[in-house]
Amino acid sequence: MTTPASVRSIGIDFGTTNSVVASGFEDGRADLIDFAAPDGISPVFRSALCFWQDDAVKGGIGHEAGPWAISEFLDFPQGSRFLQSFKSVAANPGFEHATIFEKRFRFEELGHVFLGHLRTHAADALKTLPERVVIGRPVRYVGARPDAALARQRYDLMFAGLGREVHYVYEPLGAAFSFASRLTEPATLLVADFGGGTSDFSIVRIEAPGTARRCTPLASTGIGIAGDRFDYRIMDKLVLPMLGKGGTYRSFDKTLEIPAGHFTDFGDWSRLALMRNRRTLESLAKLRKSATDPAAIDRMIAVVDNELGYPLYDAVGKLKRGLSSDDSAHFHFDQSGLTVEADVARADFESWIAPDLARIAETVDAALVKAGLTPDGIDHVFLTGGSSLIPAVRAIFEARFAAHKIDSGNELTSIAHGLALIGQEPDLAEWTVEEEETA
Repeated sequence: MTTPASVRSIGIDFGTTNSVVASGFEDGRADLIDFAAPDGISPVFRSALCFWQDDAVKGGIGHEAGPWAISEFLDFPQGSRFLQSFKSVAANPGFEHATIFEKRFRFEELGHVFLGHLRTHAADALKTLPERVVIGRPVRYVGARPDAALARQRYDLMFAGLGREVHYVYEPLGAAFSFASRLTEPATLLVADFGGGTSDFSIVRIEAPGTARRCTPLASTGIGIAGDRFDYRIMDKLVLPMLGKGGTYRSFDKTLEIPAGHFTDFGDWSRLALMRNRRTLESLAKLRKSATDPAAIDRMIAVVDNELGYPLYDAVGKLKRGLSSDDSAHFHFDQSGLTVEADVARADFESWIAPDLARIAETVDAALVKAGLTPDGIDHVFLTGGSSLIPAVRAIFEARFAAHKIDSGNELTSIAHGLALIGQEPDLAEWTVEEEETA
């Protein structure tokens, strides 16, 4: 069955930070789907949710997603619960549910809410789905010990509401297929996809246009380090020291360092957004009484109680983008009694993320080894995803490949575009990830 517009496939890039959807048509082209937003139309839909109490709706909890979720939260932060990057808990066996206004939401239930609003804001474009639905998934999920089988189970439950069989394809393979549509000569392509939660790499052999099998995947690797980790490095260096990290508290006749566990949730959107609960606030109030610097704990309580997580990370994102284009940038945050001002040099930021960059570089090299290639065997390198714009990230590839081989563009949309094109392939099984193993 196809839609009246002869859509043969749908490609869904469900991202940690942003989600994008594309339609693949029977004539071989693929187009991005636009979504309504408070400030206009966009093909990029933020992977965010906002919940609030509303007796007028079933279940007593209202909700929105995407840019509408952000708008709702900014209008009424005190009465809302804002979730972003919830994809990052898909492979986490320690995550069972998010408690929102005393109601528990499993991962797949959060996913159902998100997909429902995503389809609504796409107007007619996603009302009727074609038989072929292709979903992007990371090569490696986020987390110290990600459970890929659990993530697959949760994805299956999340996307079951679409009413179609879904096919999973590695996200960088989607970007590779999109880039291949530009090429007119045979080539070996390395795609580096830098998302919010993971950095994934795929090497693909591309044949000339018209070849029966245009693309052949050679190797894929991934690591659970990407944009969200870089954001947390900034948070850790600029903000958390003002909230008590590195400080001390008194316990009987001893002075001890404040346990790092109090600050762990600031590095994970799935937990930071849920810190505003009675148990956490009582724990922080108890810590304040014994803290050497109670004012710092007051500031941390203000962040939690006033739902400042989103504006804090928004300021962090602005700094990171500024450092992608300039040698220095100014960090500014001033809300609810918490003020942070700092001039940050790009060199400082690069030193903060240096351990992460080293592990990313090792993962790139592992892809080459897995494919049995040296850097000279790569004809094109395609960088995609928001963090690909960070100069220190690009430097990983500039150190391995000739500058003329490196290309970029469509950083947020290339995966969905390629997934829709893959959905038109005669044999989807050649591209899909059918089995999962626990990492």
